[in-house]
Amino acid sequence: MVRKIVENALSGKLLKPDEIAMLFDVPLFSYDSSLIQSTARQVCDKACGSLAEIHAQIGLNISPCPRNCRFCSFAVCNSVFSGTEELLIEDVVARAKGFESDGANAIYLMTTAGYPFNRFIEKSQEVRMSLKPDTVLIANIDDFSENEAKRLKDVGFTGIYHAIRMGEGRDTTISPKKRLQTFKNAMEAGLLIGTCVEPVGSEHSTDELVEKTVITRDIKPVFSGAMRRTPISGTGLAKYGQVSQSRMAHILAVVRLATGYSIPGNCTHEPNVVGVSSGANIIWAETGANPRDTEKETQQKRGLTVEQCRQIFKEAEWDVLSGPSRFYGNKRGQHMPMDFDYEQSISN
Repeated sequence: MVRKIVENALSGKLLKPDEIAMLFDVPLFSYDSSLIQSTARQVCDKACGSLAEIHAQIGLNISPCPRNCRFCSFAVCNSVFSGTEELLIEDVVARAKGFESDGANAIYLMTTAGYPFNRFIEKSQEVRMSLKPDTVLIANIDDFSENEAKRLKDVGFTGIYHAIRMGEGRDTTISPKKRLQTFKNAMEAGLLIGTCVEPVGSEHSTDELVEKTVITRDIKPVFSGAMRRTPISGTGLAKYGQVSQSRMAHILAVVRLATGYSIPGNCTHEPNVVGVSSGANIIWAETGANPRDTEKETQQKRGLTVEQCRQIFKEAEWDVLSGPSRFYGNKRGQHMPMDFDYEQSISN
């Protein structure tokens, strides 16, 4: 049965939730798991025209965040950072231009929730003006309104990164419906969306993995994928440890098969060879603040450079796109129906 499901995915058929669940439950290191991962690589290769992408993110600020996502180092409840710090605009511009020069296919600006939106727009405008006109700029920020989505578009953002996370509303104080409304606001403004099944922990059930996978597929993003949770020492979720890279390779491969050819990108984070060998074609370089790091400057610990990411793809025998992202440059008319129903999606 597993092999038939895999064949269906390879032929372009849309997998049903129960079929996705069956693939998630396949034992790791079994023949079928190897089949899932090798087929996911084939699907990924065809979906993206055999060219992987390196995206780069700049964390603009550090601030104790009242959203209290239990997996995040910025959360007030985790007591990692007590003060507020912010990169000067000159520094942000220099880092963005550095990523552009290094060959990043897209540049993300990330803030903590609660960061003043007007200040983000002002800084983003300076960054946009400093970059080449065709350099792809992506926002990774708090939930925003329809009017704010239009301002993001007007200032020069091509799209956003946003997700309904694992445990949303349980391990966070954010309603899944609020996250979904932000998707809708972005789409109405013409912003393209990247998303992911994240952050995956060892305690998460197959049902929740399926739920989040189906949601990412239904919103029709430019990429989906899967990211494991990084344990923050001393916090409540740390007791669950960390999902292995091998297990995550299986999970992201299932997501790749479940999302199909119409979604060209499939990401994993943090960058690793086994993941990009098994169906991931996007990884990130990072600088500045990082919600998975306890260092103020993630490039001193977890964050990789564009060149280090390029070497990871090389080890997995991927060619990397030269120039602006083709995923976020996709003008295929991405559109989630505005009557999309969250409860209906997770019950299907």
